[in-house]
Amino acid sequence: MRINRTLLSIAMVVVALVVQVSVLARLQLPGAVPDLLLLTVLGLAFVYGPVSGSLIGFGAGLLADLAPPADHAAGRYALVLCVIGYLAGLVRPENGQLKSAFAPMAAVVGAALGSTLLYAGVGALVGDTAARHVGLGSLLFTALVYDLLLAPFTVPLIMALARRTENDPLSEASSGGNDVAAGWLASGTGLRIGSQRGGLRVKAARNRAARAGRIKGVKRL
Repeated sequence: MRINRTLLSIAMVVVALVVQVSVLARLQLPGAVPDLLLLTVLGLAFVYGPVSGSLIGFGAGLLADLAPPADHAAGRYALVLCVIGYLAGLVRPENGQLKSAFAPMAAVVGAALGSTLLYAGVGALVGDTAARHVGLGSLLFTALVYDLLLAPFTVPLIMALARRTENDPLSEASSGGNDVAAGWLASGTGLRIGSQRGGLRVKAARNRAARAGRIKGVKRL
């Protein structure tokens, strides 16, 4: 991933994890905990694509596995978010911009249910039964409700911040080696500096020719 993507992803994942552990997990809600980390991975994957989404998901899940008070096997949630990030990147909107709320909300529903099922399945494989007393049905329902309520306030904001890094002129210059202003204007308007300068030269030449013609006409009179 490029540097701007990496820095923004790390910052947003750390903030989401801190909020989830220190605030959301302390609300004592029935069933599951609102998964802000999952929604953060979804928002970034919608803009950055499947490869970056899987890397971000793996890193975010690994931090969640190691952050206290984690009570499950290390690497379990890293695998879950890695898969979710990759799949979310495959269905990302065109140019990372939302045209309707249906597709991202459908992705949130699939991610909430899929992550809970995958987490439970991996736990069964490794013998981790810490959440068995809650019940899978209750976890699925509460995870879906909490994530759907939280998604409209988080996913669009995360995607907007991620798109700003994609249009960063410094990243265009470092990745392509082109002029910073040229990359900035090209990304925003679709025009090239060279064509703009050529058009300005032709326009200036036409103006000088027209002005010379008017002067000669006045002299003849």
